[in-house]
Amino acid sequence: MRYISFDGEASISPDEFFMNEALREAREALKEDEIPIGAIVTCKGQIIGRGHNLTERLNDVSAHAEMQALTAAANYMGGKYLKDCTLYVTMEPCVMCAGASYWFQVGRIVFGAYDTKLGFGRLNQKITHPKTIITGGIKENECAQLVRDFFKSKRQKT
Repeated sequence: MRYISFDGEASISPDEFFMNEALREAREALKEDEIPIGAIVTCKGQIIGRGHNLTERLNDVSAHAEMQALTAAANYMGGKYLKDCTLYVTMEPCVMCAGASYWFQVGRIVFGAYDTKLGFGRLNQKITHPKTIITGGIKENECAQLVRDFFKSKRQKT
């Protein structure tokens, strides 16, 4: 796993910097013909967990990017709670992943593209921990375009 820290570049915000890393994970999913969603978890400016969709490879509908990154972060921290951590994910989490963030007690969730069909926000935003701070729309166009292009290429093959 590639662990890096934000060095305070003046030309980019920390949220953009870390969303770029989540996009890197999404591109890894794309290479594996998975839906290109990527996630990372940070703590005190350092990446402590990474993940991308693995549902096809693992034949597991729960193998979402967020689940991979949250589990890796908890293992890194040596505990199950991630109160001082931020989950960055290229697509608004689904209900399952938002629910998992509740149990991990993630301090903050930052996502790229809104998911108007399956995102947790359209169903019930109270599914996350009450103290979790949520920010959406970071690098939204780039995150959304990656997924749109993936599904467009799938439709063209049929």
